[in-house]
Amino acid sequence: MSFEIQKLADLARLELKPEEKAKLEKDLAAILSYVDELRKLNTAAVEPTSHVLNMENVFREDQVRESGVRDKTLKHAPQTEGTLFKVPKTVDKES
Repeated sequence: MSFEIQKLADLARLELKPEEKAKLEKDLAAILSYVDELRKLNTAAVEPTSHVLNMENVFREDQVRESGVRDKTLKHAPQTEGTLFKVPKTVDKES
């Protein structure tokens, strides 16, 4: 598989020095070579999965508890209104 380092760099908006281009070309060639090796593997008997391990969601009951973080955080806010941060208006309804 061939690729043009400069074209890839342009698409990624990267400015590469000549020595960086050479290293990147070598690295990408190694990666693509490995991908070609993976393509040769026979995976016909392998069941498709979304994760390498047999994992399922583990659910637990929610437990309401006081964390104390809110009060500590609000203590450092420049302005508060009750248990909320008060911030300057950023959007005007007429705009």
